[in-house]
Amino acid sequence: MTTPDPDVRSRELATEALAAGDPTGWFERLYAEAEDGTAVVPWDRGGPQRFLVAWAEEHGLAGPGRAMVVGSGLGDDAEFIAGFGYDTVAFDVSASAVAAARRRFPDSSVRYLAADLFDPPAEWHHAFDLVVESLTVQALPNSLRSGAIAQVGRLVAAGGRLLVIAAGRAAADEPQEGPPWPLTRAEIDSFAADGLEPVRIEELRSPGALRWRAEFHRPQS
Repeated sequence: MTTPDPDVRSRELATEALAAGDPTGWFERLYAEAEDGTAVVPWDRGGPQRFLVAWAEEHGLAGPGRAMVVGSGLGDDAEFIAGFGYDTVAFDVSASAVAAARRRFPDSSVRYLAADLFDPPAEWHHAFDLVVESLTVQALPNSLRSGAIAQVGRLVAAGGRLLVIAAGRAAADEPQEGPPWPLTRAEIDSFAADGLEPVRIEELRSPGALRWRAEFHRPQS
């Protein structure tokens, strides 16, 4: 069976979900279709995100500590983080994605959970020494963007770090048809809220397209 173009299919599903007033519902549909072989997850590269890997090599990454991976998908980033000794939790709004990650890594120490970024468990508040947000916020429409950014930041514990990886666009550029909907510099800067402070914000190219890689820190209280 021939599967549709991954980007085209994800945009079809997102458009349908937005029209139905369920802007995150398309994630479950996409992962469910991927499970039965009728779609491909366009951001799945079969390994951890390369800008995450490079960041770990360049700036150091070592546990022990608690780590959270936001929008964990099929689990590659979470497994990478856990390999540094972190007690790792990874969540996704799609139950099919969570089930697929558990099947892929049956002996993993990572706790894969289905959860909603907009209604996280209370015990996650300021609870993680490392939070990784890679390509998730950019998959949300503008109406949800600021709320998602705020919720991500609230996961970071005192003394903890947040790493954000996202597609980028200049503020003067028209938003493209998405998903993804690339983030502006102002949106990246807005992660520095709720006591978080920027450490470094990098403009990267992949290839030719703008990518953000930004690190934030919450000082010890």
